[in-house]
Amino acid sequence: MAFIVAEPCVACKYTDCVAVCPVDCFYEGVNFLVIHPDECIDCGACEPVCPTKAIFPEDDLPPKWKEYVALNADLCQKWPVINKQKDALPNAEANKERENKRAELSLEAFAG
Repeated sequence: MAFIVAEPCVACKYTDCVAVCPVDCFYEGVNFLVIHPDECIDCGACEPVCPTKAIFPEDDLPPKWKEYVALNADLCQKWPVINKQKDALPNAEANKERENKRAELSLEAFAG
């Protein structure tokens, strides 16, 4: 069972999770992060450090965000790995508590 990044990460992209991941299983899009399900070792280090509470064990993912299982699996194949912490998006703090951000999720890879 892998961990899944869900909707609260959209438009925030804090990278506290990246800093604690021992296996570099995070991948970076323009305004979202995903976890590669085959690389995640289920250590759980990322979950408690996420400022938006966007990371869940797959079995505990709220039903309203089930599509994020497939999104994580798909997008990790297309996006570059991120293995160093960086600043969150400029409006991350304002977007942190906002809901219903799925339409804002960019499928573009971060080209940094």
